[in-house]
Amino acid sequence: MKKFVKSILTLGISSALAVSTVHAATYQIIDKGAAEKLKYTYSQQENNVGEMAISGTDVYNFPVQWQYLNEADFDAIIRLAFTQHENVHELEDIEDEAALRAGNPTANDLSWTIQYLKAKGGDSYYQKYGDIIALTNFGGESKEFTVYDQYFEGTQTYTRSTVDYINGISDQGWIYGNGSAPFLPMPFTEADGDEVTFWISEFNTRGFFSSDQGQSIIPIMPPENRYGGQSAVLDMNDNGVAVGYASTVINEDAVEFIENESGGCADPGRLENLPFEACVQAIAETMYNTEAFKWNLDASGELSSEALGYLVTPHPDDQRQFTSVAQAINNHGVAVGYATGWVDENETEPRVNESASTYAVIFKDGTVTDFTEDHGKQFESRAYDISDAGIAVGHVTTISNGSYRKKFYYVDTNAETPEMILPKGYFTGSASTARAVNENGFVVGEGEVETHNDSASNPRRTHGFIFDINTDSFTNLNDLLPCLSEYTIIEARDINENNEISATAIVKVQRRDSKGELMFDSNGDALVEDVVRAVKMAPISGEVEDCSEVEEKIERQGAGFGLTSLFSLLLVGFVRRIFSKK
Repeated sequence: MKKFVKSILTLGISSALAVSTVHAATYQIIDKGAAEKLKYTYSQQENNVGEMAISGTDVYNFPVQWQYLNEADFDAIIRLAFTQHENVHELEDIEDEAALRAGNPTANDLSWTIQYLKAKGGDSYYQKYGDIIALTNFGGESKEFTVYDQYFEGTQTYTRSTVDYINGISDQGWIYGNGSAPFLPMPFTEADGDEVTFWISEFNTRGFFSSDQGQSIIPIMPPENRYGGQSAVLDMNDNGVAVGYASTVINEDAVEFIENESGGCADPGRLENLPFEACVQAIAETMYNTEAFKWNLDASGELSSEALGYLVTPHPDDQRQFTSVAQAINNHGVAVGYATGWVDENETEPRVNESASTYAVIFKDGTVTDFTEDHGKQFESRAYDISDAGIAVGHVTTISNGSYRKKFYYVDTNAETPEMILPKGYFTGSASTARAVNENGFVVGEGEVETHNDSASNPRRTHGFIFDINTDSFTNLNDLLPCLSEYTIIEARDINENNEISATAIVKVQRRDSKGELMFDSNGDALVEDVVRAVKMAPISGEVEDCSEVEEKIERQGAGFGLTSLFSLLLVGFVRRIFSKK
């Protein structure tokens, strides 16, 4: 949702975007600062009064519960470090084995323990590493707040096993998002008498909102919440209407297995060596159909809710997961998002396994409308935002230069037949995504700026962009910063009605170890590294700067070893979009 507020800045920004051969110092960076306990921060949304939603990851001093690791685990950690330390930048072989086994490791050895726990992420016998943290920036200070995490029993230490997404802050200061339940240790005695521990979570992801800046959390319970359920709040308009998704259907085959006393989770023989909760947890994430939802909220809690529907109706025997998600809503109550649809858009009698993909949709007047024109050439589309004027933005996957690429688009949802407009972006084969649009007609997002054949180990770097619908001009956001800026804008997540941009940048800072301590080389000189940082780009009344003589400006701190790994981290979204669906 973008509030309608015309800004005098529009003229100035449009003029700056028209300059393509020089760098224009028309924006300044306002660094939202390093979070006290986190290495990385990245921007989400900023409202029209300058309050920003921020996410973070890579917590310092991750609270490993050493008492749950046995000698075989320590042997495995030591073996992992021995075999992999030459392949992992900035980590050495185990430094102090005795201290590690005593639960008092060096920072280097703590890092190897964390790597070991991450590798065991799918094993319910091991402590879980969630480490996606929600932060707010009210009055210029970034502060962490807790959604559903809990202290370990008898301590004042959070589990750090949750994945907490803050998806936005309304102009009234209401926070909204979704988060997972913590994984807590459950003692269990196996049939042979062995004492073991399982790590159990009550639910995968649940929406929330807070009307008091995170002091209290009000959960959004899904209609289908047997064995946890799923929900998320992804946007809220000025009228207190929120949208997102919630589980409405549970796979009955999964329920039958869970409740089956002959081979299922309730089987007494199975329960001799596996807690019922651990059995359910193993299948819970994939057993729900989620449906787009709308909630009318007030400060005391949910007032009413409404399911917004699906795009297609599957064959009665089709047991696959079908979904619809409302990503954004404007002040007129029109929502956009995406939903499961048929590859053959003319299909009316689908088969049991009818070919399907996800398509950008409009939720309006009780109907779900697909506006991806040719499903044979365009698919896996999503809509991320819609303005009060009815302009929606997102991305669609299509064939570009012989490869499948995501391309950003904008579309007028008021048209009788909405048509996706796909601007070129940085170049023809550049993958791109539009994240937000404001009432001034400015679209922001990110796109690839490198042309090599990308892979998981060598992704193309991205830069944030701004696109002016009014003038059809596309500009790298870094070109709007002063020459020799220390920041490289790699993605833009939002733009408010003051044309202030919520972005994520790479910047060099003094390096810290896994315990948060500053690091120095053998000469006592400070070590530095590239990190990602949440920033605000604020328009300024600057003059056009000619940076053509700065030959290596395009790199903007981008030559460091850590950049590839940082971009790999961003490509998986710090795992933030697994649950948020964003």
